[in-house]
Amino acid sequence: MRLKDKVVIITGASGGLGRNFCKAFLNEGAKVCVTDITKELVDNTVAELDSPDSVMGGVVDVCQRHTIEATVSEVVEKFGRLNILVNCAGGALYTPHKCEEIDEASWDKVVDVNLKGTFLCCQIVVEQFRRQGGGGKIVNISALAGRWVGSLAGCHYTAAKAGVIGLTRHLAYELGPEGIFVNSVAPTITLASQRTKDLWNSRSEEYRQEVLSKIPLRRLSTPEEVAAGVIFLCTDEASYMTGVTLDVNGGRFFS
Repeated sequence: MRLKDKVVIITGASGGLGRNFCKAFLNEGAKVCVTDITKELVDNTVAELDSPDSVMGGVVDVCQRHTIEATVSEVVEKFGRLNILVNCAGGALYTPHKCEEIDEASWDKVVDVNLKGTFLCCQIVVEQFRRQGGGGKIVNISALAGRWVGSLAGCHYTAAKAGVIGLTRHLAYELGPEGIFVNSVAPTITLASQRTKDLWNSRSEEYRQEVLSKIPLRRLSTPEEVAAGVIFLCTDEASYMTGVTLDVNGGRFFS
């Protein structure tokens, strides 16, 4: 167990990727705080994980500072400290993907949750890291879209995920002297949630085959493969890595 007794907050933890991240951290011996935007989502995920001594839940709207602060306080009260933040909240959030169909409300929603939410969570968790004496790990979930272009989502998603990578680099540079590591993971299409499966299946067979033909490994990633990258960046094995974006894309894009 590489993360025994480490305490992690995962945002968007009820989504397909988020749930797999929770399971991966538990398997490594960590204590996990499941957060999402509604109590129902959080409660269902906590119940599914079935580890009452190692799991707690918190209702967090990543665009509302007070909800983040309250959950961080609850985590520290229950587990004594906080070691890791994984910013997974985000996605295309059921908005249009064609440029001409993206209205201002859709743009703001996607950019706010994916980018502003990641920033706010980082800012508040860094304050807690400092209260503890410094040191900590942050992993931000970007996407292949942030490196290149989105396959299933629009330009607002691409812009937000590119912003997450830029934010990651800047925070890593600024916070490195304090022993705070900030990295990101950029997966390609991963059929982790029903929404992603629906978007993938809504595309033509010709389109799906074209995407797969551009991936040297000729398949999409699994949620477990993305989770493995997140876990690695949180372990001592990544002790000289910060500001990195780990590309989990089967070779579809080379940085």
